[in-house]
Amino acid sequence: MSQSAASAVPATLDAELAGRIHTVFDAQRAVALRLRESTVPQRLEKLARLHETIMRHRGQILEALHADLGRPAVETELAELLPLLADLAQHRRHLARWLRPRRVRPTVATLGTRAWIQREPRGRTLIQSPWNYPIVLTLGPLIPAVACGNTAILKTSELAVHSSRVLAAMVREAFDEHEVALFEGDASVGKALLELPFDHIFFTGSPAIGRIVMSAAAQHLASVTLELGGKSPVIIDASADIAQAVDTIAWAKCLNAGQTCIAPDHLYVHTDVYEAVLARFRRRLSDWYGADVALSPDFARIITEGHAHRLADLLADARARGALVLHGGAVEIPRRFVSPTLLGEIPAQARIMHEEIFGPLLPIIRYEHDEDVIERINAAPKPLALYVWSRHRANALRMLNRTSAGGSCINQVAMQFLQHRLPFGGVNQSGIGSYHGEWGIRAFSHERAVLQAKLQLAGALRPPYGARARRLAALLLRWSR
Repeated sequence: MSQSAASAVPATLDAELAGRIHTVFDAQRAVALRLRESTVPQRLEKLARLHETIMRHRGQILEALHADLGRPAVETELAELLPLLADLAQHRRHLARWLRPRRVRPTVATLGTRAWIQREPRGRTLIQSPWNYPIVLTLGPLIPAVACGNTAILKTSELAVHSSRVLAAMVREAFDEHEVALFEGDASVGKALLELPFDHIFFTGSPAIGRIVMSAAAQHLASVTLELGGKSPVIIDASADIAQAVDTIAWAKCLNAGQTCIAPDHLYVHTDVYEAVLARFRRRLSDWYGADVALSPDFARIITEGHAHRLADLLADARARGALVLHGGAVEIPRRFVSPTLLGEIPAQARIMHEEIFGPLLPIIRYEHDEDVIERINAAPKPLALYVWSRHRANALRMLNRTSAGGSCINQVAMQFLQHRLPFGGVNQSGIGSYHGEWGIRAFSHERAVLQAKLQLAGALRPPYGARARRLAALLLRWSR
């Protein structure tokens, strides 16, 4: 497997690149104004062109993700191409309806008028994407940005070198850069882009960088969509279908070597089924990846040696504090390999219980009472996802109703990302705003309120205020009850 994803020197901002960024940004202003009058068929044509470009580059995408992350082709097709193509198809079917002006009924105070809400593009947008799912998390937000009639500048992660290059080629092929442009490079490039007065910023990444993005957006009062992360818990109660629960959770945790924002971060297991869950986990991981996971072609790699070091440190800290390695525990930093690892008896002070793991380490916490789990979840920052496994729907709903998360599944894990008729996004620490389907249209458009007068009935309420005006005001107040 190629190691160049970890060793390539990323481009930094120099005078030439800075000048080009400003040139493109300035040119997009005039284009953004023209795009306000673009029609739905014109926008659909652009989405169709994007679809064709993705399909032409399918093989290159699979190769790039294997080079960057050692990811199996099937995982890339299921986790990146499938949701991307499904979202494109949904936009192409429903865009005309989503963008159609929506009439609203007059109120008592506005009798004699007609009113409607019309969607208008926000203007110039910035989309900053991460390295873990670089294709879908770059092009996914671009779909509604283009569908709403915006221009866009994309900034990809310098860590996913091969994927970024493929994306750059695809964007150049599908769009004029004065409408959609892509810039590669390190954090200095991202910082330069954040200094520009974009109308909307869409960022996917860590909460720490999300705060920087939000602060930069505040300088220009730009609107933001922040897709962040967090420690997404899973609860397995005593009634759960153990086989289904373990198989699904293990798959979601091992997908992309755990480098998934909605992956299970830690697992609460009722004491009555704890041993059965642990035994099933061990058996499944061995069946899937064999005795030596490092030799399996079906298990991805960590993006860089630095990230592998971070996971190794989390594991070492947990063990030093008394945590038990129940399965796995192998780390080979030069090969960017961390094996699927189950941890038990984790003390509350361990770093792994407070930092987002973003890797194939899974703390398993035994519990007896639901109240204890609810209390622990509510004491932590709100996660991007929360999952409950139970045969009792009432118990699962009680868990959801007494906690907060960006999204949730009952008896499933991570599949909410594939349901494009649901909004996808976080809450507070795990994100601001949402997208997918019509929610992407909401993110990249402004709902403009329009009122048109048909009959000028308000004249009777203008000064000087006599008895007639007082009677009419009283009448309006009575009708408004």
